[in-house]
Amino acid sequence: MVNIYDAGPFEGRREQWPVLAVSGDLEVRLAETDLEVEQAQRLRYAVFYEEMSAIASPRMRELGRDFDKFDDVCDHLLVVDRAAHDDDGQPLVVGTYRMTREQDAARAGGFYTAGEYDISPMLNGMPAGTKFLELGRSCILKSYRSRPGTMQLLWKGLLAYVARFDIDLMFGCASFSGTDPAALALPLSYLHHYHPIAEGLRVKARPELFVDMNRMSKDQCDPRDGLRALPPMLKGYVRAGCCIGDGAVVDRQFGTTDVFIFFPLSGLDSRYRSRFGLVI
Repeated sequence: MVNIYDAGPFEGRREQWPVLAVSGDLEVRLAETDLEVEQAQRLRYAVFYEEMSAIASPRMRELGRDFDKFDDVCDHLLVVDRAAHDDDGQPLVVGTYRMTREQDAARAGGFYTAGEYDISPMLNGMPAGTKFLELGRSCILKSYRSRPGTMQLLWKGLLAYVARFDIDLMFGCASFSGTDPAALALPLSYLHHYHPIAEGLRVKARPELFVDMNRMSKDQCDPRDGLRALPPMLKGYVRAGCCIGDGAVVDRQFGTTDVFIFFPLSGLDSRYRSRFGLVI
């Protein structure tokens, strides 16, 4: 397990660490045990493979869990409903994020995102000492998505983690459902024209995977319509101030079209700082 008790510059700021926030019966916390990681993996399997169209390996189908080598080195953020229980009698995990710091990625041979994008311009172009956090495998149980508190708790927990470890930059892949980029022409073009990463830091999809996002001219792309066409998680990222890499990637295993998110915390919208109590 990753040592979630590693000291950070805000050590002692939250007395109940690894419980990061509570709202009614819901709490957001970091997984401390293998069982809690498995609960997150079962939630991911239910969302990605049973509800959506991801293709599971035989072992995943046998266990009913989504997993890979990165799960053993990263931190898992969980939203737990203490008033509901799973088949093992444990409080039900209804939301999750997978978070990987640089020292954790080194143990796995690199960041997960590097399988789709050339992230070297970002890693080499940021100032020395920049602290990176890769985000991935985010999902919420379907019956909880209409409850705004679930997503808010996930974000609140994420930003508490960011403060604890003094993270400078978050990044990763965000996904559209479906593998036909032509059907996503409006939102992909909107992201391409209105939210690009600065040229010197621009992350680009690997050449063999690159899908052009510039499918409509900027004049044809109404930003309001483009924003509305984004899935909720990606819309939240954009509203909070993230930028988008060059090129999309079609992920056949998960049945998605992915884009790269680049999220310097210095650019976090002031509304989000205030809402989630982040001071950086």
